Amino acid sequence: MTPAKYDVLAIGNALFDVLVRTEDDFLVRHGMAKGGMALIDQAQAAAIYADMGMATEISGGSAANTIVGLASFGARTAYVGKIKDDQIGKLYAHDIRAAGVAFDTRPAADGPATGCSYILVTPDGERTMNTYLGAAQDLAPADIDEAQIAAASIVYLEGYLWDPPQAKEAFLKASKIAHGAGRKVALTLSDAFCVDRYRAEFLELMRSKTVDLIFANESELHALYQTSDFDTALKALGLDVALGVVTRSEKGCAVVEGDSVTLVPAASIEQLVDTTGAGDLFAAGFLFGLVRNAGYENAGRLGALAAAEVIQHIGARPQVSLKDLAQQHGLPV
Repeated sequence: MTPAKYDVLAIGNALFDVLVRTEDDFLVRHGMAKGGMALIDQAQAAAIYADMGMATEISGGSAANTIVGLASFGARTAYVGKIKDDQIGKLYAHDIRAAGVAFDTRPAADGPATGCSYILVTPDGERTMNTYLGAAQDLAPADIDEAQIAAASIVYLEGYLWDPPQAKEAFLKASKIAHGAGRKVALTLSDAFCVDRYRAEFLELMRSKTVDLIFANESELHALYQTSDFDTALKALGLDVALGVVTRSEKGCAVVEGDSVTLVPAASIEQLVDTTGAGDLFAAGFLFGLVRNAGYENAGRLGALAAAEVIQHIGARPQVSLKDLAQQHGLPV
């Protein structure tokens, strides 16, 4: 196997995040399911944006947040996601490259605008997302560069990619290339509603060994196996995939490999401000630990540390160097 150029390459929906603090009645007024992600059209996007007021705006998307987190730890990173050659698309590309991530996906010259995710953060810190996929849904197999995929130790895929049909094909192409090059493929389940939409297909991806590593939170795991019993679901996950990582908020995480389970506690925080990006940044820390061969416990601690940093402020990007933070806590970098 040739040495990897990248530690992790992520593929996801390239979305410009628009975040605002709001009250629960905003969600009720717009018919939103609290804590979930709903796909919306351009007219709905315009109506929500008009009602949001002052907002924080930054390039985002679940896998993009993860890859920026990895770059902050000092990993060699790349990202594949579709934007349009418009003003927001240019901002997106500049922002992610400025974070130290290689981003070479050709922007669309025509078609829908660069996608946006409108994120409402309620006083309890819960985030509710409304996503206009825009150009992101046009990610296609042609956007997958074989040499770039083969040069990454781990290819990280976003469950939300399973919504647009072409992106699904791109996902499968990338997995095949990665495995052909002797690399590993990771998948985040993204959202319990996403799991409900594609349960059978996600299970098939795992059982067919199209993916080697699954990231899920507790609600996604329960949705995947349609059981309210955590131990039963975790045991099933251990049978279905080579490695499974399940986050449990303040209860930490569980790493399952076959019938072996490693439990890692959550990192302490002073104040919960915004849960946006918690799972994304956990994945960043865990993947960083994996590529540094730090062991599952240290990988879990790195993930917990990154998640704790991001939930203490608005937005899904770290506001300090995660590498420095890990060193301060005596974790391997």
